[in-house]
Amino acid sequence: MQGTVDGFGYGVVTPVASYLIACLGSALGLRCVVRSLNNRQSWKPGWLALGAATIGCGIWTMHFVAMVGFRIQGIQIDYDARLTALSLVVAIAVVGIGVFAVGYRGATATTLTAAGIFTGLGVAAMHYLGMAALQLNGSLRYDSLTVGASVLIAVVAATAALWAAASYRGFLAALGASLPMGVALTGMHYTGMAALGVHLHGATDASYITGMYGDASPTSILLPMLIGPVVFLILAGVVVMFDPQLVLGDGDWSRTAPRRRRAAAAVPERPTHSPRTGSLFDSRGQQAGRHTTPRGR
Repeated sequence: MQGTVDGFGYGVVTPVASYLIACLGSALGLRCVVRSLNNRQSWKPGWLALGAATIGCGIWTMHFVAMVGFRIQGIQIDYDARLTALSLVVAIAVVGIGVFAVGYRGATATTLTAAGIFTGLGVAAMHYLGMAALQLNGSLRYDSLTVGASVLIAVVAATAALWAAASYRGFLAALGASLPMGVALTGMHYTGMAALGVHLHGATDASYITGMYGDASPTSILLPMLIGPVVFLILAGVVVMFDPQLVLGDGDWSRTAPRRRRAAAAVPERPTHSPRTGSLFDSRGQQAGRHTTPRGR
């Protein structure tokens, strides 16, 4: 027996909320990656790890916020806590491979493409592992062509976002890159959900539902699990907003630095004491000229 799947149990509320969370996680994570690329004095592993964790948490939170509106007519659903937590770990770990590759190998075409592929695969792996955490009186089946389309969307979105963040390094550029990435991430999620079909097993009467799941609803199950990642995204936002180079954009700093150096070079320095002759930094011709002048007198 086929179950009727509804991914919009709360209308547009869950898609809009998941999109905003995807944009937030992407913007914060991409800024952390750019921070590590442009400032060699910063603690690179720390910024890259924060970027990977922020992007991974954003993707994971986006997925399960969208799943709050997921319903299967006639049956109750639950989530396996271990697989749900594992999907978060996988998202951060696989995204971290791409992030650290860009951070240590530089923003070359080859590295950005490979990092985008890893990051996109991390998005897809998180989605389908999170779906595997579903517990219900039935089995999940997927249309392979639609699944392939969802994975392709994730890879293209991640690659494009990394390219944009590495090419345009201002804060507004990262924010702009996060907006289409948020569209692609939520689009990937709902494309993957469109590939889903549910085959129900046996009876789906109320006694079975109450005996196995009690009175739990998807909202009451998922919201407690979402508290930790949401708090982490808020704290990551605080860290980013208190870093002036992330707020103003490293590109702005790099453009103004040459101007400051040119302005300083245009003003001649006035020595406060007589210059020393025979300095190690003088050329031989200058040193010889200083020594031959007294002899002419």
